[in-house]
Amino acid sequence: QVQLVESGGGLVQAGGSLRLSCAASGGIPDIDAMGWYRQAPGKQRELVARLASGGNTVYAGFVEGRFTISRDNAENMIYLQMNSLKPEDTAVYYCNIDRLDRGAWDIVRYWGQGTQVTVSS
Repeated sequence: QVQLVESGGGLVQAGGSLRLSCAASGGIPDIDAMGWYRQAPGKQRELVARLASGGNTVYAGFVEGRFTISRDNAENMIYLQMNSLKPEDTAVYYCNIDRLDRGAWDIVRYWGQGTQVTVSS
């Protein structure tokens, strides 16, 4: 059974840094992409950063060079290094893995339970 577990969230002052980690277990074949999303209260979940299997990386416009997504294939880990945090970065951050279902030729999405990031001003 696939399981994604995030860690590393917390309370930080504006301008500070946090490193989010996501541990993937259960064996996920045919990974199409890995990513981080976030959801603030009253808002829709939005993409933060996405790392495709081919190596292409996409960041949301609000990242502005402050965040870096990375992966450790050997340890089945996904990371999000967040620097220069702002109060508007406050949200629950979710780890995501997209898998290609070759039988249905469709994308299957896996999500973690989320980790709270709170940035105080």
